[in-house]
Amino acid sequence: MTTNLHKHDDVDDLDGLTPHDDLDGLAALEGLVSHTTTNGVPTLYAPAPASGKEITAGLFFRVGRADETLATAGLTHLVEHLALHRLGLSDLHYNGATANTYTLFHVHGSEEEVVEYLNSVCAALRDLPMERLETEREILRTEAAGRGGGPQHRMPLWRYGAQSYGLSSYNELGTWSLTPDQVRHWAETRFTRDNAVLWIAGDHVPEGLDLTLPRGSRFPAPAATSALPVTPAFIGGDDGHVVLTSVLRRSTAASVFADVLGRALFQDLRQEGGYSYSAEADYSPRDAEFATLTAYADALPQKQDAVVGGFVDTLARLRAGRIEQAELDSVRAKLLKVYDTPDLGAALLPSYALSLLIGHRILTPDQLRAELNAVTTRDLHEVARQAWDAALLQVPGRGVDWAGLTLAPQFSTAAVTGTRHPSLEDEDVTLVIGAEGVSLLTPKGPVTVRYDACAAMTAYPDGARALTGHDGFPVTVEPTLYKGVTPDRIAALDAAVPDDAIVRMPAREPDRIPQPQPRKRPPTARTAGADGSVRGWTTALWLVGLLAAAWGVLCGVVTADESAMADPQWDAVTGLWIMELPLLLTTWKLFAARRRRTRR
Repeated sequence: MTTNLHKHDDVDDLDGLTPHDDLDGLAALEGLVSHTTTNGVPTLYAPAPASGKEITAGLFFRVGRADETLATAGLTHLVEHLALHRLGLSDLHYNGATANTYTLFHVHGSEEEVVEYLNSVCAALRDLPMERLETEREILRTEAAGRGGGPQHRMPLWRYGAQSYGLSSYNELGTWSLTPDQVRHWAETRFTRDNAVLWIAGDHVPEGLDLTLPRGSRFPAPAATSALPVTPAFIGGDDGHVVLTSVLRRSTAASVFADVLGRALFQDLRQEGGYSYSAEADYSPRDAEFATLTAYADALPQKQDAVVGGFVDTLARLRAGRIEQAELDSVRAKLLKVYDTPDLGAALLPSYALSLLIGHRILTPDQLRAELNAVTTRDLHEVARQAWDAALLQVPGRGVDWAGLTLAPQFSTAAVTGTRHPSLEDEDVTLVIGAEGVSLLTPKGPVTVRYDACAAMTAYPDGARALTGHDGFPVTVEPTLYKGVTPDRIAALDAAVPDDAIVRMPAREPDRIPQPQPRKRPPTARTAGADGSVRGWTTALWLVGLLAAAWGVLCGVVTADESAMADPQWDAVTGLWIMELPLLLTTWKLFAARRRRTRR
């Protein structure tokens, strides 16, 4: 299986730390990129003669999945779909995209077509077609059902929990319960002229462009949360995939390191080891200050241990500073070619627009070239150490604690007190519903969701509840599977969970409601007694046999002397062996009876 880690438009070109929230950072781009405002929306444009009479444009909004909660997940995506509905079956090349920190409306066509598209999007954002709400919610659920998660799908959840950037690991739960008022309010407050940037690959802003949008505020990128108390850490994953993610400060050196790491993994795991087909790395900005480094390698089941070991060894080599100058020079030459692109201003427009939107510094091509040329192997060595220190590694099979990584928390640190509800399937498992939260007590440890840290709780008409904490730990309350979970207990739970965290779900089909399987029980007194009888008779059988053997040795019957067979002592030995027969028969009957009970 081949897995591609696609780079975002703003991956390599605009890395730095100085924030900008206005157009001042664009002053240095004079002659390359022009800027103005259109109905209050900051607008960047640059000529793209190669496109002929057609132009390309993109309208960014600083709102995405990481701005939502688990209970409202899908809200931004839903607004995007509603805004595009009125365009219908157009031949125009257009699309919308919802990412973690932004939403993009993209279009390519003639000036008239681009104007029509952008005007339609803005008009729809001002007055969303709410009659389409239920239909679009179903479309989003269908889209999610057909979307593959990929081997790195769970990594954000384990790093961030069920909030902020961790929400990309979850289904869009809000599509089940979002109301028209919630959707309208989100559009009115997040899809505003003060929270947007427009870019146009053309030498001017087309006539007739109407980006009338409500006034608002520029929202900063969401603050990152954490579900990892210690890094570097590891988690178990599916067979065939090794994935590493790390969080780095955005810098040109960090973006170069991603390419160096990808090449090193490819050389070590594919070309030299022959363990992997795909081995690659990617660098993707998370917000104005930080980026996510992702590395991946695939493996056949019989090669998984070798891939994990080789993966760790490659990282260890880079952390030790064993990076050849030739490796750096090769990567640098590839990245510098980007700035030889014709119509460079137009090519960099999406990156410049997104940097302006999220408050990241804007550098000219000359400044970017200078930063690339300044990167040294010592810089890459430092980035490699930082990448390992913040690493989360997903491995199949056995753990990697031998490499100095800590297993990510598998259980909660504490359980709540409250009413105890034994499992009807497993006597070692107990559900606790308390005043502060719910806990599932298992032999290996508790799993707890506190009400004041509940990211979402799905609620079904049959009484089932599924709670997910901000840390990502889930507890499912199925009344059919636990003793004493009455409607009163469910009502008390509902009253304790914040209203904005509750997601009302439709009724389940009867065959989707779980029913308890036969419970694991210890042996009953009857079966225990039978087992004891079998053991007793078997012991007696062996004792008699040993006695007969010993007697034979003492009497000299176990010899090659045939005359000994006529000795009177032989009759006694023979009698002892004959006594074995009823013992053997009784033992066999008891054993057979026990097997019949077990089968029942």
